[in-house]
Amino acid sequence: MNGSPSFASKEVLRLAIPSDGELYEPTLSFLESCGLAVERPSQRRYTARLASVPAALVLFQRTTDIALKVDEGNADMGIVGLDRFLEFHREGGDAFVVIEDLGFGDCELVLAVPDTWVDVTSTHDLANLSVEMWEKGRELRVATRYPRLVQSFLFRRGISYFGMVQASGTLEAAPAMGFADVIADITSSGVTLRENRLKTLEDGTILSSKTCLVANRRSLRDSPVRLSGARALLERVEGRLSATEVVGVTGNVKGKTAEEVARHVLTRPELAGVQGPTISPVFSRDGVSWHAVTVLVKEEKVLEAVEHLRLMGANGITVGQPQYLFQEECAAYRRLVAAIEGRAGA
Repeated sequence: MNGSPSFASKEVLRLAIPSDGELYEPTLSFLESCGLAVERPSQRRYTARLASVPAALVLFQRTTDIALKVDEGNADMGIVGLDRFLEFHREGGDAFVVIEDLGFGDCELVLAVPDTWVDVTSTHDLANLSVEMWEKGRELRVATRYPRLVQSFLFRRGISYFGMVQASGTLEAAPAMGFADVIADITSSGVTLRENRLKTLEDGTILSSKTCLVANRRSLRDSPVRLSGARALLERVEGRLSATEVVGVTGNVKGKTAEEVARHVLTRPELAGVQGPTISPVFSRDGVSWHAVTVLVKEEKVLEAVEHLRLMGANGITVGQPQYLFQEECAAYRRLVAAIEGRAGA
């Protein structure tokens, strides 16, 4: 890969992303939508370039390893499931979450019990059962890949008598095979749990997880070049995420002046854009005073905005989504700098 950054270079932003699994393709698609396409010459190549950020190197890593790589400073930033990060990162370490929700990879870590346990529908019921089992001389066995998160959740729910069974295979079969009583695992729809005769407890959601962007405060603090690369990446990611929440609605409205048109638009402030409408004259052929009105509104408000313009006599109404929406400053970069400097609220 001629001209690409060197892995050994200290002056390169190292971004770790999943090398396989359910987050591999969505991560590549997301980065491409941000204008950060990953240029990987071969599926066997575990490093790649990042379009639009020349001083950046993409590192393909196993999802289970990304949190640790960022924690250790072997990667400066990483894209990983929030569940994985919270389970595997070091408490008090240098890694932290910069953007908690990248808009994909939604799932839940849940506590599930056999559906034959008709009297166990909540964690309170499970706590009572665990006491009964303890009094009979055995522990409630919980199979999971997330012992840290699960243990903390069970303690908070008043469940103290249990043993953790760490498993790497298919957890749904654990109760049927007899090496665990209940499981705590990731689910997106709950279908697999139901097909294996398991049910989630009504208050058994341990964590609602999404794909997040994490960073190492120390490695970025130590290199202005890496920090500059991180800013370029965060600007594009945050700008893209902000843009997915809004649409631009534009229509031509008759009016003697821009101020007159603006007054009509502003009768519905919630449909009048971020700071207000953008209004410009239309040089029409019919000699009538027309003005082009553009407002940015939330996606769910698009039809209300269209109707609002229609009531003003608008025609030629178009709707489009911006590629990016940049605010006065990049909030994610502000959080990053605050974390690097050790300021409160990072």
